[in-house]
Amino acid sequence: MVRLFKAIPALFLATLAAADLEILRPNSNVWWVAQSLNEIAWTCNDSPYSQFTIFVNNTDPTVLVSPMAVISVQENFQCSITISQNQANQPAGTGWTLLFASIFNSSEIYATSEEFEIKPLGSAYPTQATTDTSASASGGASTTGTADGANTTTSGALGLKAGGVFSALAGVIGLGALVL
Repeated sequence: MVRLFKAIPALFLATLAAADLEILRPNSNVWWVAQSLNEIAWTCNDSPYSQFTIFVNNTDPTVLVSPMAVISVQENFQCSITISQNQANQPAGTGWTLLFASIFNSSEIYATSEEFEIKPLGSAYPTQATTDTSASASGGASTTGTADGANTTTSGALGLKAGGVFSALAGVIGLGALVL
């Protein structure tokens, strides 16, 4: 019986470790336009984090010396956000990335985007076909939208990994009740 209670936390932690946070947009095919509204989207249904800080970074230290906070506390459940030119007013160029980090410890990075480009003011946004993204698991969670965030829709279905976390928790509670 004691061994059972020692195994339960390990199973629960293993299930949590399977959950991921991934930055969907921007990416190598979906760019931002300088001094314009731009979208950030992520896999909120698979994330174990309820909040994070969003940083913008560049691989060239002559462009940006260190990551700069764009949003100090972002709620995960939103799945995407449109940021204004005042929030992220970086110059046009390549080598840009986004970092999602702990709100308490910025060196604890939860996710890093693919490198993306910021095109000059007046450039066209990516086409709808380029920006359509569908992320699904059991439960059919999905996100679609445009680069300007005007037509973004998100389903709130639980993904496979998030559902697994709740299943593990229910199993832990159920096993505890059986032992008692």
